[in-house]
Amino acid sequence: MSDAARRTLWLQRHAPVMAEPGLCYGATDLEAHADATLAAAQRIAPLLPAGITVRSSPLRRCAGLADAIAALRPDLRVRHDARLAEMNFGAWEGRPWSAIAREEFDAWTGNFADAPAGGHGESVRAFMQRVAAAHDEWLVGEGDALWITHAGVLRAVTLLQRGTRCPGAATDWPAGELAFGGWLTFDN
Repeated sequence: MSDAARRTLWLQRHAPVMAEPGLCYGATDLEAHADATLAAAQRIAPLLPAGITVRSSPLRRCAGLADAIAALRPDLRVRHDARLAEMNFGAWEGRPWSAIAREEFDAWTGNFADAPAGGHGESVRAFMQRVAAAHDEWLVGEGDALWITHAGVLRAVTLLQRGTRCPGAATDWPAGELAFGGWLTFDN
C-alpha cells in the first residue's frame, strides 16, 4: 500500500464508569466520570488529524467522551454507530462478575463462539460480525478514523487486524487491558 493510501484507525476507550468495580456492564448504559472523560478528551483532541472521521458507541460512557472531544475540536463531526457498542452479556448485565456461577461462565466459554453470554445475550460470533462490519467499512472506504468505544470492541478489532474473524476458543480472546480513556492505533 502506498503512503498516500495509508490510513490510521484510532480506538479510544471510554473513561471509568460510575459503578462499583467488578460489575458486568456490557450493554448497560452507564455514565462515565465527567472529570475523567474531560481529561481523556483533552489528551487525545490535539493529536487527531484534521478531517478524521469520528464514530462513537451510542452508550453514554462513549457518547459523552465523543461530545467532549467535539467541544474541543469543532472541526470534527461525531456519528454514533451501534456496531461499536459493547457486547451484551444477557442476564449477567448489572451483576458483579464474582456473583456469576462458575458453571454459567464455563458453559459460555466452553462454546465461546456461539453460546449467548448470560444465557440470552450476544454470542461472540454475533459480536465479532457486528464489529467486523464497521471494520470492513473502514478498510475499504474511510481515511483516518477515531472510534470511541469499549474494551470488548478494542479486543475484537485486535483480532480482526490479525486476520481472525471469530475466535474458536476463549483462550484465543486477546488478554490485557487498555486503560480507561486510553487509546491504541492500527495502520492499514
